[in-house]
Amino acid sequence: MSEEQTVSLVDVLEEDEELEEEASAVLAGSDADHCSYPQGYVKRQALYACNTCTPKGGEPAGMCLACSYTCHEGHELFELYTKRNFRCDCGNGKFTELQCKLHPVKDEVNSMNKYSQNFFGLYCTCNRPYPDPDDQVEDEMIQCVMCEDWLHSRHLGCVVPDSVELQEMICESCMNKNPFLWTYAAHLAALQTECCRVFFLKLSYKKGFFYEFSSMVDDVTEPTFKRRREEAESSCRLEELHSSGQKRVQSGAVFWPSTWRSKLCSCNSCQRLSQAGLSFLLDESDTVFAYEKKGKNNEQKEKGNDPLMSALDNLNRVQQLEIIHGYNDMKTELKDFLQRFAAEGKVVTSEDIRQFFEQQQTRKRRRVDAGGFYCT
Repeated sequence: MSEEQTVSLVDVLEEDEELEEEASAVLAGSDADHCSYPQGYVKRQALYACNTCTPKGGEPAGMCLACSYTCHEGHELFELYTKRNFRCDCGNGKFTELQCKLHPVKDEVNSMNKYSQNFFGLYCTCNRPYPDPDDQVEDEMIQCVMCEDWLHSRHLGCVVPDSVELQEMICESCMNKNPFLWTYAAHLAALQTECCRVFFLKLSYKKGFFYEFSSMVDDVTEPTFKRRREEAESSCRLEELHSSGQKRVQSGAVFWPSTWRSKLCSCNSCQRLSQAGLSFLLDESDTVFAYEKKGKNNEQKEKGNDPLMSALDNLNRVQQLEIIHGYNDMKTELKDFLQRFAAEGKVVTSEDIRQFFEQQQTRKRRRVDAGGFYCT
């Protein structure tokens, strides 16, 4: 490797660390060690469904991150990304042969949970799995912020913006179920100049789990929680928009700019609408962006200042290159190891990882070449 081609080990690790932060954002907002059931209906959390315990044809059920690790090891799991206002079902009356190992005492059912075809591994209006072995068309899947189903972009009934990237999408079915949203869409959805990005379903395999990456932007407007508590509206903003007569074609999915929730009316009449199950639209902390930002913040707090990064930066170039080679070899082998679990739909446990590194040490027992370093 020539001098012009070399990079510092710190650069390599920092780049990998950035990718890891994006991948773990969806999980960092959830507890990997404790069942979330005692928290009640969690505002937003990472969820899983188990095709082994609750297959199609039975009762749908979902479990929290910790239970997916501890109670469903080796099972065929569907990763559901995140869902709002859900209480962990693991081991309740929907499971005939499984008891939760983390919190065994649960109600028979969680009556406020909402389920969809996603809990049986099906998505979109086409009711197909993802990835779909019978579908050869490369296509993004975009999540509706209301029903939280994932839809192929070609099934949205509208053109997905290319030059203008938007943050949140509401599918046509949800728009038609809540027709007042078309009035907002005629005024708010046309404002497509904010700097934001669509949340696309991107699959990557890290730490033994599939993660759906969501593209996020740093300069999205912060949630305006105080406005909901302090702003007293003398008139209904929705009625004012409706009376203006401005309309749009009421078909297809609608994309919304990042600040659209802050522009929704919060008068008493519209609050009654929110009590019909739409209150989350008035809560900007409900967004996936807010959840993932919280997860990233939690991850940063846990990491703090890493003394290893500082120590590696002080190594000379030869030492750094030796460690880079060992690090890249280990990454490749670990990726191949995890892909086997991905192909079988299995969860990777700490014991699996321990065995992997034991095998590495057995085959490469702290090999030292010409005074170089081996990265274990």
